Amino acid sequence: MFSPYYASQRRYGWSHPENHCAMNIALYGDAGQKWAMTERGEPSVHRDAQALQIGPSRMSWNGTSLTVDVDEITAPFPSRIRGTIKLHPHAVTDRAFPVDADAQHNWWPIAPVARVEVQLDRPGLRWSGSGYLDSNSGAVPLERTFKRWDWSRTVEDDSTAVLYDVTSRTGDTSSLAMRFAKDGTATDMDLPPPARLRRTLWGVERSTRAETGQASVLKTLEDGPFYSRSIVSTRLGGKPVTAIHESLSLERFGRLWVQGLLPFKMPRRRGRPQP
Repeated sequence: MFSPYYASQRRYGWSHPENHCAMNIALYGDAGQKWAMTERGEPSVHRDAQALQIGPSRMSWNGTSLTVDVDEITAPFPSRIRGTIKLHPHAVTDRAFPVDADAQHNWWPIAPVARVEVQLDRPGLRWSGSGYLDSNSGAVPLERTFKRWDWSRTVEDDSTAVLYDVTSRTGDTSSLAMRFAKDGTATDMDLPPPARLRRTLWGVERSTRAETGQASVLKTLEDGPFYSRSIVSTRLGGKPVTAIHESLSLERFGRLWVQGLLPFKMPRRRGRPQP
């Protein structure tokens, strides 16, 4: 949905979504940041009820866990990311939530509480810990509906808290505040007061919610012209917590100068049919 090639095709008419697919891998750590998001054409995309293959990378579901076999080249500085990621859900939910007034965009927290195992050969990396799996789907492009949104996820013992704040193109706002138990049960949270965060170096606005109305950015993981991913210190459930936070400016995304920058981090390969 953030493909500059897909956006360009849409400006001149309809383009098939399966001709614009990518497996996005982002690694953050003491050794630095690695990012891979190579777009592939339709001949390199294959899927069925249990698996999705995009170029040399593949994800598959065996009924109890999701396995992601990764073989990608980073951008803009080439290096290889190769290995396996496994996600073991404690429960799988069957409910999606609309995030706009017309229900044209839906968010599905597939596995809000999960365990993740990472085993990479390139770079050499082993990690396991808490994880999360969700999905977003839409009937129209995001930039036609939204100006911006902020999202955050917080791990609380055996539960996950998720906050969603969206602003539509008309200026209307809506919010979600939900807590998911280990068995996937969802309960509404009282909506905490808004808390502003400092802008990114690219000038993208960031905000979240906190019971005290105050929160701070501990670290910015991704800082782009229309998107940021951060680690945020906030307060939920009567105690201080750390959250993964994302801010997205769809007004920025739609600007031609931003579209011109995106291919540096999202190259396109037409590819060949996979066996």
